[in-house]
Amino acid sequence: MTSAMTGQKPATPGLYGGTSSRRITVRDIAAAKRRGEKWPMLTAYDAMTASVFDEAGIPVMLVGDSMGNAHLGYESTVPVTLEQMTMLAGAVVRGTRRALIVGDLPFGSYQEGAVQALRSATHLVKEAGVGAVKLEGGERSADQIRLLVESGIPVMAHVGLTPQSVHAYGGHPVQGRGEEAAQQLLRDAKAVQDAGAFAVVLELVTAELAAEVTRGLHIPTVGIGSGVECDAQVLVWTDMAGMTEWPGGRVPRFVKQYGRLREALGEAARAFADDVVGGAYPADEHSFH
Repeated sequence: MTSAMTGQKPATPGLYGGTSSRRITVRDIAAAKRRGEKWPMLTAYDAMTASVFDEAGIPVMLVGDSMGNAHLGYESTVPVTLEQMTMLAGAVVRGTRRALIVGDLPFGSYQEGAVQALRSATHLVKEAGVGAVKLEGGERSADQIRLLVESGIPVMAHVGLTPQSVHAYGGHPVQGRGEEAAQQLLRDAKAVQDAGAFAVVLELVTAELAAEVTRGLHIPTVGIGSGVECDAQVLVWTDMAGMTEWPGGRVPRFVKQYGRLREALGEAARAFADDVVGGAYPADEHSFH
């Protein structure tokens, strides 16, 4: 019996807003690319926040090494350890039911070569329960990606601006400007696809080059500061929700704030403090007799 005969709407296969109650898989991600469907990704670092995003229908969450800046108080992502990543990734997995959870391989956990990458990724999959891992680098990381994929671990690649290399960049410059830089980025994107990555993050890549990369790959591109033509878009959740305090109040150009959570949380904290100091909390209804 068809949905037309029953009068029911057909189930949508969409990643965002879809009807499936099972975990999203890399096969679902590939199918979305074939359909030309765009999808959102957010970072998450704890079970409670992840559960909110899961209920909102976010299909993919990244437990990013951006936790170094957003959650652990570091100035960069470099100090984040595999143990920290494992602990927080496990919390995100436990707080979700539907989203595909991708765990970052932090700096120093895969640069030595493919064997080290496999050891680190295996630890993250076994101990945290993530459904995929992410690592930075294009051609230079192809061997690591290939071994992980051959070993049954899905990999999301990351090219363009790679934050773990912040000291080499001397900042956060836009990537892909100039013919030589553009050609290298195209080679990097092709290399990670050929190595077996199921998706690739493009960070701070010029919109025109990101569009060319997206058209040229059969795996989806996930943009952050890389224009509208990418197959998916990701933001650090604290940036998205207006939680991040930017130096000088200057919000990066690629960030759109969809809430004022820092302001709202501050107001709640001050209201609580005022009630405590003034004796209004706890009231009788909050007390036991």
